This record gives sequence, structure tokens and C-alpha cells, in this order.
Amino acid sequence: MYEGFLDIFDVFLEQAAEFYVWDNAVYLFRAMMTTLFMTIVGCGLGFVFGMILIYLRKTPGLIFLPVRLAMIFYVEIFRRVPFLVLLFLVMFTVKGFGLDYSLFTIACISIVIISTAFIGEIIRGGLDSVHQTQWDTAAAMNFSRLQTLRHVILPQAWKVVLPPAFAFFVMFIKDTALTSQVGILELTQAGKYYNNLGYSAILSFGTVLLLYFVLSYPMTRLGWWIEARLRDRRRDDDDELEIGVTPYELRRT
Repeated sequence: MYEGFLDIFDVFLEQAAEFYVWDNAVYLFRAMMTTLFMTIVGCGLGFVFGMILIYLRKTPGLIFLPVRLAMIFYVEIFRRVPFLVLLFLVMFTVKGFGLDYSLFTIACISIVIISTAFIGEIIRGGLDSVHQTQWDTAAAMNFSRLQTLRHVILPQAWKVVLPPAFAFFVMFIKDTALTSQVGILELTQAGKYYNNLGYSAILSFGTVLLLYFVLSYPMTRLGWWIEARLRDRRRDDDDELEIGVTPYELRRT
């Protein structure tokens, strides 16, 4: 076993000088940016559509019952479908209709579909964390539903929504590795490419692992910072409520 480890280490050292060159760095950087852009585009649009989905899901009235049921059905279905299965389904559906979409576009569509369901549920949990009296008070002041969400509910719900939404975003940076199964040049596909060229798996995929860490760790730290800021703000709000004054009055004292 010890000799086998030395052989692997020797191969790594022999190939490292040839592997870590400028052209390979550019190729890996392109793959890393593809991974990042897929996540930003897919989860960013998923956040927007998730807001719309929850707005429709919370629309009151018997006439909107079919809409609410459709939104619930969407969330329950796509939160339980594996991303790889959905990716293949979207790809073959697009090709079946004769649409000439790029693989990157197909991957983004798949990410939007599944992230809308997950982020929509995260947003729903955040909105539900705001007490019903807030909705009732806004209604008593003749606020429209959009005004209530914008000025009353969302400022309180962000503290609950943003941390898990950010965690989902960071998680999906890693899940984009599944798009390599349809041939998209992202980090995992780049690792396969160099491994097929004859470079050792430890060198190829070890480098890819480090690049995933380079992408994910700063995002994770940013998420921790946002969560800490929101936690401090929530504590300040609680203190203000406890002493019975508004934030505006505190700033003037």
C-alpha cells in the first residue's frame, strides 16, 4: 500500500508541471465561470419566480382556489424530482419541439424550474413567520396586497428568508456538476476532460475540488455575514419593542 501511494504521488509530481500551465488555467477558469453563471442565472430567476409563485399561492378568495392548488402542485412535484432527471426531461422536450437552444440555456431552464419550487417554499416559510396581525393591520389601513408585502411583510420576512435562500444558492453551485452529464463545459466536465487526456484522477479532480471550494467558500462566508447582520438587526428590533419606542425615536435620542 505504501509503495502504491508513492507511485501515485510520483505520477502527480510528474504531471503537475505539465498540467498547471496558462492554457489549462484559462480552460478551467471558463469552466468555473460557467458553473457560477448557471447558478446565478438559474437561482436568481428562481427567486423572482418563487416570489410570484407565493404571491399567487397566497391570493385569497374562492375564485383563486384553482390557482392556489396549481402552485401547491408545482412546488410539491418539483421539490421531489431529481435535478438530473429534470435536466434530461427539459433537454429532450426542447429538442422534441425542434427548438435550437444551447445546452447552457437548457441547464438554466432546468435550474429555474427546480429552484423556483425550493426558493418559493423558503419564501413561503418567511412570510408565514410574520404574525397574522401584521396582515390584518395593513388591511385595516387600506393597504393593497402588494403594498402590504412591500412595506410591511417583506421587511420582516427577509430575516427569515435570506439565510436558507443563500444556503440553497451555495448548495446549487455543487449540484451544477450534474449538468456535465449532458456535455456542458463546467468544472466537473473539465475534470473528466483532463482525466481522459491521461492526467491522473487525483490531479484532475483534485484541482476541480479546489475550484469548487474557491467558488463556494466566499459565498458561504458572505451568507454567514448576512445572517449575522440580520440576527443583530432582529435583536435590535426586539429591544426597541421591549422598551416601547420606535427606531426613529431611538436615533433621535
